[in-house]
Amino acid sequence: MITNKQKELVKATVPVLREHGVLLTKHFYNRMFTHHPELRNVFNMGNQKNTKQQTALALAVLAYAEHIENPAVLMPVLDGIGQKHTSLDVRPEHYAIVGNHLIASIGEVLGDAATPELLEAWTVAYNQLAGIMANHESKLYASKVEKKGGWTGWRPFVVKEKVKESAEINSFYLYPTHGGEVPDFTPGQFLSVRLFLPELNLLQPRQYSISSAPNGEYYRISVKREAGNELLADGLISNRLHNFVNEGDIIEVSAPAGGFVLNADSDRPVVFISGGVGQTPLMSMLESLVESGSKRPKTWIHGCRDNNVHAFKEMIEYWESKNEDVKKHIFYSEVAGDEADDWYAGWVDLNQLGDEIFAPETEYYICGPAGFIELHYRELLKKGIDKQLIHFEEFGPQTLQLN
Repeated sequence: MITNKQKELVKATVPVLREHGVLLTKHFYNRMFTHHPELRNVFNMGNQKNTKQQTALALAVLAYAEHIENPAVLMPVLDGIGQKHTSLDVRPEHYAIVGNHLIASIGEVLGDAATPELLEAWTVAYNQLAGIMANHESKLYASKVEKKGGWTGWRPFVVKEKVKESAEINSFYLYPTHGGEVPDFTPGQFLSVRLFLPELNLLQPRQYSISSAPNGEYYRISVKREAGNELLADGLISNRLHNFVNEGDIIEVSAPAGGFVLNADSDRPVVFISGGVGQTPLMSMLESLVESGSKRPKTWIHGCRDNNVHAFKEMIEYWESKNEDVKKHIFYSEVAGDEADDWYAGWVDLNQLGDEIFAPETEYYICGPAGFIELHYRELLKKGIDKQLIHFEEFGPQTLQLN
């Protein structure tokens, strides 16, 4: 058990973590990968290069230090981390490795300020956190295998269909190689795909939202091709799926995970706001509502570059034509035009859509780049929307801090 004195020592490091947290986590990851290069196959190296992983860990360590008196208040955050961990097959033994190198890094970065008492306090604090996380993740793993067809770790899936959705996005229909059912999931969840990247000589994981409603037979992921010559691991994985993975090929997949999910028990109106490929988890939510016969008013707001890159255009139009409670609003940022063309010119602007978009008790789901999410989150708050009704997800390590 951590003592009150040790809690005070941990809290005393908060100012240092606020100012130098990313410096500490960069040092930590470099140290850990030097001693355990095999873990480069577990972590997404693109998120290392763009420093998202270091920033996310720094924010998590800071939050834990700030709430060391009552870490239970962090459970929503810890659940998000746990969802990612179980998707990547992180196990309790990994916590021991991380702990050894995190404590060593604190000592090396702080130098003389890292007294034996401080390092002991952080060791006890870290072990407390690792215990909380390992216990929570064991429950998440158990919930996966309790489902019919459920599993943990990595399982082979065959690509039975590869469908071109737009100039940039392909969908992959993934069926279990054993031929059985796939376990159910909650619309909005993601799964991890793991591929070998010859460019890095590493196995690399990446999460992709499931873009179809639960159906018991397959998972569909819809992947954007990335442009440019200097791609990070995320882009390399996506482009390898586009360029080298074809119908009949087998890839490794982890079980569905994630907490950005549809509140299916609600009867409130729902508004989906997406930018680019951020529509994928929202597609799963909308398809699920349409197929279930839900009469909730459903508004689809989507922005992308132009008609060429607009994935699922025909499917959304079909759902709108067959369901009076489905309305769509499409924005093209690089095409001049007006509303008579059935789309808006420019970036997504909620204020162009009328006050009914901001009706009380409406639920909102936002997915896209971090700046896109923050813009619309702030706009909804300005319109008086209760933040408890606004749900969002940032792809990759969670670094977006919205209050």
